[in-house]
Amino acid sequence: MFHSPTEFVFGKQTEEKTGAMAALYGAKKALIVYGGGSAKRSGLLDRVEASLKEAGVEYAELGGVRPNPTDDKVYEGIKLAKEEGVDFVLPVGGGSTIDTAKAIAAGVKYDGDFWDFFCGKAVVKEALPLGVVLTIPAAGSEASGNSVITKIDGLKKLSLRTHNELRPKFAIMNPELTFTLPPFQTACGIADMMVHVMERYFSNTKNCELTDRLCEATLLSIICEAPKVMANPDDYDARANIMWCGTVAHNGQCGVGREEDWASHFLEHEVSAIYNVAHGAGLSAIVPAWMTWMLDHNIDKVEQFARRVMGVTPSDVQGAAPGAKYKKVAALGIERLKEFWHSLGLPVNMTELGIDNPDIDLLVKKLHENKGELVGKYVPLDCNMSREIFELAR
Repeated sequence: MFHSPTEFVFGKQTEEKTGAMAALYGAKKALIVYGGGSAKRSGLLDRVEASLKEAGVEYAELGGVRPNPTDDKVYEGIKLAKEEGVDFVLPVGGGSTIDTAKAIAAGVKYDGDFWDFFCGKAVVKEALPLGVVLTIPAAGSEASGNSVITKIDGLKKLSLRTHNELRPKFAIMNPELTFTLPPFQTACGIADMMVHVMERYFSNTKNCELTDRLCEATLLSIICEAPKVMANPDDYDARANIMWCGTVAHNGQCGVGREEDWASHFLEHEVSAIYNVAHGAGLSAIVPAWMTWMLDHNIDKVEQFARRVMGVTPSDVQGAAPGAKYKKVAALGIERLKEFWHSLGLPVNMTELGIDNPDIDLLVKKLHENKGELVGKYVPLDCNMSREIFELAR
């Protein structure tokens, strides 16, 4: 099944339409959720509030959402939403803010602990509707029914996936709002959206040529536009392409009809939960190790990625023995991916990430406690396999 009901309002000054869109979807009183204050400092929050007032939509505010969002802010938001009698949730920010808002939207309608949804004790059957004003293209949460939250007690970083209940009713997407993002944050967002595509691309499902090509086209577009954004942060067209790539990467269409993997995200979730690193940077450190491990365990899609996305040709591996060329192509593709991420200022191992002595035992233990005996689908990883990948990522 594929269902993408979100209405995307894309372009310059579209934040001025927020109130009209919220009213269109029935909002009488919204809970605005935002992060560390940039939305206030930039004047964006003022513009959103003015738009709500003009549309006759009342509002309450919840600020202070942090990167790698935690459960304490969700509990605070649920309490505030109930006290204020809100009927709509409006995150203004990136993935952390949107994911927090989604957890609040689900929790307000549930008599128990919202964490029940994340640990599998309950299923989301209803939630407050929400709309999004996106400021950071990365997570794709503006287009998905997913949310990722870390429980502070035990540092459990878990994801919740819903088919429809937590998909935003609308997403306001103005690329101008991303002009002031710091370069590292921009780069982390680029890595995150790339890996969202790759989690779907690395699949054992055969004969999915169209979605293979959709994945490849999205990755190639990101690789084309990313250097432009890094060189000129005010390049509207490059920012617009990157922003839409982040949406396409995670709204589900690249994964239609194919088994998805998600091992790299689950491996990284433990790294960012324990060491509180930026999620995109954690991915750029983990994914090359995961791909390298796959050279000896399930190489086919890695080799295809090397050719179709990273542009490796037979002439690039001249001199290799005929039987070794396939693996050489795949390995060179991994090296080119690392070079690309390095060019954006991203780490490609945990040392570069700032973790000199990662606690591999703890990472493995938490991964399999949270995700079970086997993790991922491309090659289901047991504890020995995940240990080997974490070691390769040092």
